[in-house]
Amino acid sequence: MGAAEIAAIAAAGMAAGAINTLVGSGTLITFPVLLAFGYSPVTANVSNTIGLVPGSVAGAIGYRRELEGQRTRVLRFGVASLLGGITGAVLLLELPQSAFEAIVPVFIGIALVSIVFQTQLDRLVTEHRPPPEAHGTGTPRVLVYLAGVYGGYFGAAQGILLLAILGLALPDDLHRVNALKNVLAGIVNGVAALVFIAVAHVAWGPAALIAAGSVVGAQLAARYGRRLSPRALRAVIVAVGIAAIVQLVT
Repeated sequence: MGAAEIAAIAAAGMAAGAINTLVGSGTLITFPVLLAFGYSPVTANVSNTIGLVPGSVAGAIGYRRELEGQRTRVLRFGVASLLGGITGAVLLLELPQSAFEAIVPVFIGIALVSIVFQTQLDRLVTEHRPPPEAHGTGTPRVLVYLAGVYGGYFGAAQGILLLAILGLALPDDLHRVNALKNVLAGIVNGVAALVFIAVAHVAWGPAALIAAGSVVGAQLAARYGRRLSPRALRAVIVAVGIAAIVQLVT
């Protein structure tokens, strides 16, 4: 790898780590960068997933205060995320690469729509959140599992989906819900990464660069991220996502 490629992938990893901690669509930054440097879509996705795991861990640590008292939730939803992540990773490896190349533009499109309408989604979550005295009975673990399948297969905007699911199910502050989201997304990425390390082809250089950058980005986001303009952040993600779709379909 040349110096420009190293710098671009590391910077993309930093941006993705920050975005995943705050929202959950960092793959839309790193995945197109790897495609641009000539990696095949499946190799780019596998290497990206592995690289983002340390950033997921760092993001969860950064929100550790908001995780206090949520051990039962982590265990309950964590099992669903674990099983979903395994399912999605196996599907990625078992289905032909042509299927991935056909499906991923659709997934990116879904992710971009989620990002564009995130403000409305946040408003919906706020308006329909259970009352404080509720205890989260009948919480949608099946939906968390399905989000895990999506995350293990590709993962862009997995965090946005989890925020919506958890926000509508749990009677809690959105910062605490976001902290739980970071843990669940980290579980999905982590278990999918283990599957990929065992049986898939990994571009270890880019994965290591994304890992290093994502840790820095996640820590910065946990400390300073609330100062960022959500509108500007969404605009950048949407622009990069559209570029990825164009690159995949041409």
